[in-house]
Amino acid sequence: MSWRDIRPVAICLFYYNEKILVFKGYDKGKDKFFYRPLGGSIEFGEYGEQAVRREIREEIQAEIKDVKFLSMFENVFTYEGKIAHEIVLVFDGTLVDSSLYEKTLIVQEDDENQTKYNAYWKSLKEIKKENRPLYPEGLYDFIEKYY
Repeated sequence: MSWRDIRPVAICLFYYNEKILVFKGYDKGKDKFFYRPLGGSIEFGEYGEQAVRREIREEIQAEIKDVKFLSMFENVFTYEGKIAHEIVLVFDGTLVDSSLYEKTLIVQEDDENQTKYNAYWKSLKEIKKENRPLYPEGLYDFIEKYY
C-alpha cells in the first residue's frame, strides 16, 4: 500500500463499567502515547464485521458476539512523520469470554512478530486525565454521546 492509499479499518468498542478496551500506541514522530480501540485493517474482499472479528482473535485471542455497526469516521492524520488517511468503521460488540471484563490488562503474545500486545480497560476520564489522544479523532465525543 502506498502512502497515497486510503486504509479501511474496523474497530470495536467494548464498553463495560464506563470503560472501553483500548491499546496504547506510541507515535515516535510526535513523541506521544495515544489510545485506540482494538481492531485493524479490513482486507480486500472482507466485510468490516469479519475484519473486526478476525482482528480481535489476532490481537487478544478472543471471540466476540452481538456485533453491530455504530458509526464511521474519516481520519486524516500524521503518524511517525507521515500523512495517513483512514476510513474507520466503528462497531459495538460483546466479548464471549466474560472473564476478560474483569482484567485491567490483557496481555497477548504475538508469535508472528515476537511482540506483546497489551489491551487496557480505560474510562474516558482516565484517558483525558493522562492527556493522551483517543483515535480516531472525534471518537471521544462520539462515545460520550452514545454511551
